[in-house]
Amino acid sequence: MDRYIKRERYLEQLRAGRDDTDVVKVITGMRRCGKSVLLEMCCKEIMESGVP
Repeated sequence: MDRYIKRERYLEQLRAGRDDTDVVKVITGMRRCGKSVLLEMCCKEIMESGVP
């Protein structure tokens, strides 16, 4: 993950409703724009925060 650009603005938008259980977030975009990498970064942050 170190070789990717950290897209802080998009990560903040994903973090915004993390505690709300009734919120569904959809990530859309054209092919090969970094949607999967964004989700991997988000998962890494969640795991580092101590959530199993």
